Amino acid sequence: MTLEPSAVEALKSLVLGFAFAGLLASAFELFTQKRVGFELLQSGGVGAVASVPVVVFSAPFLILRNTVRGRRIEGRPFFFVMAASMIASLWSLISGRVVLDLLMMFGAA
Repeated sequence: MTLEPSAVEALKSLVLGFAFAGLLASAFELFTQKRVGFELLQSGGVGAVASVPVVVFSAPFLILRNTVRGRRIEGRPFFFVMAASMIASLWSLISGRVVLDLLMMFGAA
């Protein structure tokens, strides 16, 4: 069984997107001593504008973290968890593709 090159690229993008999202969220928490979340965008002003790239690229991690917590604490239905996981995977695929393209542009990959 062989994989098409486009499937390999999509898999690399997906994995890199999730890895980068987790790395970015963990680094944000390490340096600011605050949990990254979508509520950063509600603070207003320069802080909200500056947090947009962090929230956009760490969104797959945030979606899955909130979904797992919601399933465990609130008992959300399986369909909701599945839909949120699909959204996070698609977002991860897109953000991973952006990160891969940036790495290619700078010659690091």
